[in-house]
Amino acid sequence: MIYLIRHASSGARYDFGRNDFERPLDAHGVLQAEQIKEALHSQPIQKVLSSRAVRCQQSVAPLARHLNLEIEIDPDLFEGSHTAATTLIKKILTAPYDVVACSHGDVIPEILGDLINEGLQIRGGRSCAKGSIWALSFSEDQLLGSYYSSPPAFQ
Repeated sequence: MIYLIRHASSGARYDFGRNDFERPLDAHGVLQAEQIKEALHSQPIQKVLSSRAVRCQQSVAPLARHLNLEIEIDPDLFEGSHTAATTLIKKILTAPYDVVACSHGDVIPEILGDLINEGLQIRGGRSCAKGSIWALSFSEDQLLGSYYSSPPAFQ
């Protein structure tokens, strides 16, 4: 299983200018990161990948800590790199364990579009809200389907 996560809520992009990769989670995003941990903490995840963006790393940090795993930064998960990200996700299909990959709102829909063109069946909607999780299932290196879990609403 591959859990493709869009980073949780973060501060306004314009506040960070050229250093947008340093933009952290906001208070709502910190709560969403905890919910991501709660949603996935019992899964047999053995690898946590993230974009270099601080907001992505912070989104999966509670889960990685809980699982006692290091977050591995992968440049193919950063904004604007959807073709490389799709290639990465396809490579992960051969992993004999579950993997988390945290990326961005421009990358994830493109990955899903590429995989849909190759026969991936989508269940649970086609949104990509901040803090959401796509669970991509596979068998013998073939994508079987996916399920979308929207982020919890914190008030």
